[in-house]
Amino acid sequence: MEIVATVALLHLCLCATAAVSGSDSTETALTAAPGDIVLLPCYDVDNETPTLTTWMKNRQEIITSGGSSPNRSPAGQRLEVLRDGSLSITGVIPGDEGTYMCSSTLPGNNTFHARVLLQVTRGPVNISASISPATALSNGTLIVYRGSTVFFNCSGISYPSQQLTWAFRGASSSNESLVSNSESWLDFRIEDIQPRAQGVYSCRANNTVSHQAANKSTQLLVYYVPDRHPECMWAPANDASHVQFICTWFGAYPPPTLRWGEDQGDHGARWKENVYASEVTDSLSVTLNRSMLSDGQVMRCMAQHQALAQGKEKSCSFTLKPPYPEGEPLVTTLEATSLTLTCTEAMSIPPANTTWRKGLKQEVIVPGSKYVLSVEGPVFKLTILNISKDDEGVYFCRSENPLAVRELEVYLTVTTSSAHTGAIIGVFIAALIVGSATVIAKLAYSSRHRICLGDGFGQIEDSGEVLSLVDSDDEQIFQDAVPRLPPLTNGHHTTLVQIHRIPSSEHEDTETADTSPQQQEDTIQREEPVDLVSF
Repeated sequence: MEIVATVALLHLCLCATAAVSGSDSTETALTAAPGDIVLLPCYDVDNETPTLTTWMKNRQEIITSGGSSPNRSPAGQRLEVLRDGSLSITGVIPGDEGTYMCSSTLPGNNTFHARVLLQVTRGPVNISASISPATALSNGTLIVYRGSTVFFNCSGISYPSQQLTWAFRGASSSNESLVSNSESWLDFRIEDIQPRAQGVYSCRANNTVSHQAANKSTQLLVYYVPDRHPECMWAPANDASHVQFICTWFGAYPPPTLRWGEDQGDHGARWKENVYASEVTDSLSVTLNRSMLSDGQVMRCMAQHQALAQGKEKSCSFTLKPPYPEGEPLVTTLEATSLTLTCTEAMSIPPANTTWRKGLKQEVIVPGSKYVLSVEGPVFKLTILNISKDDEGVYFCRSENPLAVRELEVYLTVTTSSAHTGAIIGVFIAALIVGSATVIAKLAYSSRHRICLGDGFGQIEDSGEVLSLVDSDDEQIFQDAVPRLPPLTNGHHTTLVQIHRIPSSEHEDTETADTSPQQQEDTIQREEPVDLVSF
């Protein structure tokens, strides 16, 4: 948008300084713009008509009354002396600027002199306003991005002098002057530009002599996006098999383009051709039914904005999971007591609606004097008060989300106190028997390699007698030394027991040293034969 103030073509007196008058002279200062018609006054007292008027410029005569002019140049054709002695200049040009002297002869041979200073002003013209770096929209509006450094430059041409000004009109200010000077250009910058700097910026040029003004205005928009990612949420629908997914991304200007779709997961976000929803808004919702959802499905909301580089879109997502209630399937309790059944469901996305139900018909349990329902995070509790046999049966912890319905079946058994006591005693006795047998077996196993017997299976002595057990299948090894025993009539194997006397090493050494070879030989002959014991 460009507004230029113009000056009327007929410029009788644009600016008059304080006139200095005397008995025979005046002095006047006038300004005119190129192309104007300007009138230079000479004598205007008592409405007397001068008999002769002569005009001089820069001490050179240019025209006298009656239209005669010593100068037949084209400039003289634009000059005319009026009846009152005034000089009319048509189509002012820059060369008309200067000091004009008027000499008028009045009736009675009185002479009047007038001096006029004419300034020919130009501009302001060629007004230019630039804002960079910025992107231009089709309507000429410029956009920049929050946090960037923006440079502003204003320039124009005026004669003889001008004043340049940058003005701002925004939401919080109106025609605020930012900076100004008297040069041919004016620039400034804004570092880390913020949304409050959004508005209309005007480059204004004012001719300080003619007071002619011009300006050029540009609307500047500051685009920005929030640092955070969009938020993905869900909300239950009227039907439990339906769900509403909601994506919000507030704080962006202009509003972003939000899009709901399914993430295939191969290379980032690859969208199906049938995107669920896409709209230029800061809040987008879509409703899906159970047939469109599956376990492990990834739902993603993508946010696109002009302030984001290509491939730098922001997004949020979540993975859908069906419910999975967990708990103890079998519970036993006593009559006339209270019991709390627990069910934990922390897997489902979106969160499932979990309820306790009773019986094969799955009647919904209503809290009251008999039942108390409570929730502690993902744990759902059902407390049954004053339990009786009527409370025995199956209970269901039922969880449902838009993906599926899952149930935990809990069977409650109610017993009397006597039956419970007998069961405890039976368990104790069984445990005692098993424990005793274990101890005896362990002791027997640990002594299986050494069994010490005395002479004639009597008293066990420390003489070093060793009981060796030999299976009857190996009897042929000792056939030459031990006579074979008759087999038993029951057909079982015969076990041979050989008792060997192992003399003490010290005692043997002593006896060997004290006896003669003949005595040792007698001793060997007197050794008793090997005893055989059959079991």
